[in-house]
Amino acid sequence: MTQADWQMIGLTLAVSAFAIVIALPFATGLAWLLARKNWFGKSLVETVATLPLVMPPVATGLILLKLLGRNGPLGGWLHETFSIELVFTWKAVVIALAVMSFPLLVRSIRTAFEEVPRHLEEAGLNLGRSPLKVFFLLTVPLARRGICAGILLSFARALGEFGATVMVAGFIPGLTETLPLSIYRSVQMGDDARALSLAGISAIIAFAAIWISSKLNSRRKSAV
Repeated sequence: MTQADWQMIGLTLAVSAFAIVIALPFATGLAWLLARKNWFGKSLVETVATLPLVMPPVATGLILLKLLGRNGPLGGWLHETFSIELVFTWKAVVIALAVMSFPLLVRSIRTAFEEVPRHLEEAGLNLGRSPLKVFFLLTVPLARRGICAGILLSFARALGEFGATVMVAGFIPGLTETLPLSIYRSVQMGDDARALSLAGISAIIAFAAIWISSKLNSRRKSAV
């Protein structure tokens, strides 16, 4: 393992964490709407939000490439208005990881919200608390273990993302090359020893994230 390898691992951890931070507010808001409200188009929105979970990651990456590229609607506007380039930069990696981990984040947080007794929220509203205060002071604290479990599970998903990332960010060492991409490149170059070392590190990180997530879920269920 070289210093460049450790820098690449650090980059992978950083962009994965950043992706979850970006996705978390949107996932939390959507999860609450799905768990607590009935509204027109709910099934359609839920289906669209789940698509990255079931579509081939390369297909999702292609859609992001067409959307974020310089000739795409969003990428073109950002380039012309703010001179911001997204494709084949670390920003594209973060966006790809956020999109791919979003469905797991929504599903986990929605389940956590659904387990919060509604009568407690209604009691808070009856005591004069605003819906926003009830959400932040009651709902979120009671659902915190499920939310944390979802964050860790989504983080593990982001760590292992390959298909969408390679489509929108490519293989640029030190800039967009994440752990899964580096493993693939090592195999292609015939460096099996490096590939196995990186795969082992990836497995350890993912195992730790999933194990902690499972522990949190177990404690949450025992507390219900």
